[in-house]
Amino acid sequence: MNFSKMEGCANDFIVTQDIAEGRIPLLSAAAPRLCDRRRGIGADGIVLVLPSERCDYKMRIINADGSEAEMCGNGIRCFAVYLRDMGMTQKQKLTIETKAGVIRTEYAGDRIRVTMGAPVLSGRAIPVNKDGGPIIGEKLSVDGKTFSVTAVSMGNPHAVIYADELTDELVHRYGGKLETHPFFPKKANIEFVKVLSDSEINMRVWERGCGETMACGTGACASVVAGVLNRKNGNTVTVHLLGGDLFIEWDGDPTHPVFMTGPANQVYRGSTEIE
Repeated sequence: MNFSKMEGCANDFIVTQDIAEGRIPLLSAAAPRLCDRRRGIGADGIVLVLPSERCDYKMRIINADGSEAEMCGNGIRCFAVYLRDMGMTQKQKLTIETKAGVIRTEYAGDRIRVTMGAPVLSGRAIPVNKDGGPIIGEKLSVDGKTFSVTAVSMGNPHAVIYADELTDELVHRYGGKLETHPFFPKKANIEFVKVLSDSEINMRVWERGCGETMACGTGACASVVAGVLNRKNGNTVTVHLLGGDLFIEWDGDPTHPVFMTGPANQVYRGSTEIE
C-alpha cells in the first residue's frame, strides 16, 4: 500500500488511494498496527481516497482502533491537499462524499476552507438518549464528578464541556469514560473548552476511537456551535488546539452551515504491507 503521511494541526493521518472499498475490512483489521506510534507508521487514523458517483471523490475514515468515523474535519483538509499534491484535481472547489453527507472544500492559499454543513442539534439525531433539542446543560456523572454537557453533531457526535482549566487529569481521567457514557449510544467525541474571549477559545479533545489527539476539526466546529448556543462566544472564533489554530464561523442559524478554515500538510510518502 502506497501512502502519504499527512497532518492538519498535528492531527495526523495515513492517506491512501491504494485500497478498494471492498477491502476496507482488511484495512480496519490492520489499523491498530499501522497507527501504532512505536511499531507502525503512527497516526490518529487512516483516510481513504475513493471514487464517487455523485461527487468529485469519496472519503472514508478508519480510526486508530479500527472503527470507522462518519467525518473528520482535519482529515478532510488533508484529503483535499492530497488530491492537489498528487495531481488528482485541478479544481479550486471540490465536493467530497462522506458518511456524514456531501462536504465542500475550497483551496485558500496555504489553507483549506471547508463548508462543514449545518450542525445537528436534535437529540436522537446526534445521537443521544434524549428526545428534543438542542441538548444544553445535560448533567452526566462519571467517577463521582458531574459534568454539564452540550451535545452537537457535525456528522459525528460531540459533547462540549466548559472548564476553568484544561488539565491532563480532566482530559485523561474523564475523557474515555464520558466517550462511552450510556447517554451516547454511538459513543461521542469529548471537547473540553476554556473560553478566553468572545472570539477565542482553548480546546482539548478526547476523540472517539483514538483517545486524546492534538486537534479535532469537527470538535472545533461543535465547540463554537455550543458556545453560540450557550452565549459564551461569538460567531467567528479562533480555536486554539494543542496542534495549532482553526478558524470557525457560524451565524447561529441552525439551518446554516459551519465553516472551518485551517492548514494541512504532507509529512512524507511511503509504502507498507497490510497483510
